Amino acid sequence: MRVRSVLVAVGVLLMGYAVVGGSADPDLKPAGVLLFLAGVLAGHDLVWMVVLLAGGAAVARFVPRRHRPVARAAAVSAAALTVVAVPLVLGFGRPPDNPSVLPLPYGRNLAAVLLLVAGAALAGGLTADRRRRLTAGRGRGRPAAGRKQSERPGGGGPPPAGR
Repeated sequence: MRVRSVLVAVGVLLMGYAVVGGSADPDLKPAGVLLFLAGVLAGHDLVWMVVLLAGGAAVARFVPRRHRPVARAAAVSAAALTVVAVPLVLGFGRPPDNPSVLPLPYGRNLAAVLLLVAGAALAGGLTADRRRRLTAGRGRGRPAAGRKQSERPGGGGPPPAGR
């Protein structure tokens, strides 16, 4: 709880610094800033959150429970990377007379990063499966081979008479 309080205090101080610094700008147009903030809020709540909730529902429906945390993290990471990289991949802002403005193969690079995210998710899923097999192989809840039910730890006493 203490760390959260410190983080909230630092965030409030940084936002206050940004507001004071922005309001000191002589070219500030408050109506434009409010319109921009309203657009960002609407874009976040009406587009981004809907896409994330739909993706989370799809993960919950099609991915086994033990792999859901890794799949959700990979899906959110891939979506965020794609949203950031799409303007570069499509070349927005690239003037035709200056090829050095956006000189890299952004589409190929995005595909490589998305493959890395998928590989990390696959490694995380395999690690979860391996850990699950190791804990299941230790005899949790199963009688050990060669032991009677009554000899198993926690298995109770001898079977009741008449069985």
